[in-house]
Amino acid sequence: MTVSHHSLSSRAEHGEGVRWPGITARPVPEEVPWVGPTVSELTLRALRRYPDRVAFVDGAESLTYGAVLELIGRIQTVLQAKGLRRGDRVGLLGGNSVAVWCAGVAVQACGMVSSPLHPKGSLQDQLYQLADLDAAACLVDVRTHAIRAHELAEQADGVHVFGLGGEVGGPDLLAEAHAVGSVRAVDTARSDEIGLVNYTGGTTGTPKGAVRRHRALSRAVQAVLSDFEVPVGARYLAVAPISHVGGTKVLPVLLRGGTVHLHQAFDPGRVLAAVERDRITMTLAVPTMIYSLLDEPALSRTDLSSLELVLYGAAPISPTRLAQATERFGPVFSHLYGQTECYPISVLRRDEHQDPALVGSCGVPVSPNEVTLLDPDGAKVPTGETGEICVRGPFVMEGYVGKPELTAETLADGWLHTGDLARRDERGFLTIVDRLKDMIISGGFNVYPREVEDALTSHPSVAAAAVYGIPDERWGEAVTAAVVLRPGSAATATDLSGHVRELKGAVQAPKQILLVDALPTTAIGKIDKKALRSRH
Repeated sequence: MTVSHHSLSSRAEHGEGVRWPGITARPVPEEVPWVGPTVSELTLRALRRYPDRVAFVDGAESLTYGAVLELIGRIQTVLQAKGLRRGDRVGLLGGNSVAVWCAGVAVQACGMVSSPLHPKGSLQDQLYQLADLDAAACLVDVRTHAIRAHELAEQADGVHVFGLGGEVGGPDLLAEAHAVGSVRAVDTARSDEIGLVNYTGGTTGTPKGAVRRHRALSRAVQAVLSDFEVPVGARYLAVAPISHVGGTKVLPVLLRGGTVHLHQAFDPGRVLAAVERDRITMTLAVPTMIYSLLDEPALSRTDLSSLELVLYGAAPISPTRLAQATERFGPVFSHLYGQTECYPISVLRRDEHQDPALVGSCGVPVSPNEVTLLDPDGAKVPTGETGEICVRGPFVMEGYVGKPELTAETLADGWLHTGDLARRDERGFLTIVDRLKDMIISGGFNVYPREVEDALTSHPSVAAAAVYGIPDERWGEAVTAAVVLRPGSAATATDLSGHVRELKGAVQAPKQILLVDALPTTAIGKIDKKALRSRH
């Protein structure tokens, strides 16, 4: 049968639409519309695809995709036998371990909500998180957190604490899982259900739980696969906590058929040895880790030729030190930007790092996101001007647990207000100036700590620097810096202040510089300015 263009257009004009022979319209279902797979289904799909490949390497132990898939199914069976049900909130505490990762997948695949506890968090913060969640259970890797497991079991009211790899007031949940017969992992979650609650680090106040549904988590994984440059068959060295941003690369690597090499803690010498020995192709590091690698004596004799991609983020990086890293590691660096409330937001890829005009940029928004820069009155700022980064997209959080007023403030007018100040150039590249809360007002002038830090770290004697404001009767706030010198350097505070004054002017020159052995950091490697301010 031949259908003319004239007949098709005529029908469309009369409201009949285009009809093809043998094609009939399907009725639109009344239930929730299709929104894609759950994040747990994406995980199980990856594991089924490559059953004989090695999924994880943890020291001398390695597990294939098939073994990981079976372990998830066994843990599901044990969780349900313990009385946990769909919708229950479950805390997870451990280092970079296969058992904790598998337990998290099992929790989500059962239609429960997972919530990682900070592996280096305080007992009080972890107790607060479990109470804030109204958690039914907490699964703890006893091999890395034995003491904390028993503390939580004693003090977390109404929460069943189960040990993984050891007993905590009851049988070892991991041992019970291994005793279960062969079980097929099954995803019973729904895309519209809540799958994850991530808590902010709490460096600016009480930790806040950011809520996401499965559909948001799946879209975030897809954004990483489409906008980041994860190599096919990657050998990913996971040294940053996989409970946080380091974990956002595990599933993308598995979907690419790669292997995840787990390190429990960051040790620069051990990291370099692993890169050479295991031919690592990809890793993720916060800036303080990169600085430590640059200062590690073994760097000069380490073969780094296998590295294809080094993702960095979570905190600003010194342009001077990044240039040093690029010279030594090669053009492998890619800058990711995101928050607990929305990840990822933007990315600056490897080739874009070679453009001198993009030094310090955090790239362009990932494909699904819309980003605008707003002034304090909510108006868009002109190109090149500074404004707050505000985001709309499919993986922005739905809100904070139990904090409706803060949720309304953070998501005002349909935008996630990140609290980060940035400029955007004509091509759409974003450059973060600083955190809105970190901006210093000294003598009536705005001082952005990041610009002062970049000036300090450009001095050849400086290894790292942190700049912050402290109350001052004369200036309102005094620009203050804590500086770590490179080994063997003898620069004075006066030398460094003069260096900043020459580069940036008197307003931005620190009124006080403290020479310290190390900068305090949070558990995920961010410089802890709250701790620095408390010293004054």
